[in-house]
Amino acid sequence: MKKKQQRIQLVLISIGLLLFVLTYLYYPNIVKDKLLKDQSVNKGFEAVGTEDHITVFEDIEYRGLYDIDKPFKVKSETAYILNEEPDIVYMKNMHVILYLNDGRIINIVSDKGRYNKATHDCFFEQNVKATDGSTKIYAENLDLLATENFAEIYNNVNLDYATGYLLADRIDYNFETKYFKVSMFDDKAIKMQVIR
Repeated sequence: MKKKQQRIQLVLISIGLLLFVLTYLYYPNIVKDKLLKDQSVNKGFEAVGTEDHITVFEDIEYRGLYDIDKPFKVKSETAYILNEEPDIVYMKNMHVILYLNDGRIINIVSDKGRYNKATHDCFFEQNVKATDGSTKIYAENLDLLATENFAEIYNNVNLDYATGYLLADRIDYNFETKYFKVSMFDDKAIKMQVIR
């Protein structure tokens, strides 16, 4: 009877170890490889028009990695590429979805922006809004560089977060840690209220 119980326990432990290895070691590598292959444009876009110097698209989507290991999507209702700058995609109603390691999802939207297909850098302009649900950031510009672990947010920045609210000219914000560095363009004081 004890040998039968030991065998059952050994089988259950083996299954548990196999599930652990598959879930935490094998599956993330599959997802990362798939994302690296999907960094090019999805096949679902439709070329709306071309001229000698410009190509226009509707409903375009790109995928890539931010800060080496965080997948993201860049979407736009309409976009165009200039023939002299084939790696830069100029977008209207730009939307980025950034998936963080802790499970949070960051949404960044703006009226217009640019996406660099080679470096995966995103540059948002006009009516920028970034949120993870609890923290909300409003500004005129946001630069999300794929190799950096923070975003450069500048021009009329409003940061509304759980413990306070602040206004500044510029903030370097880390979406993963929620830490930020605040600065002004001149010697003005920063307007900030911290609530504990």
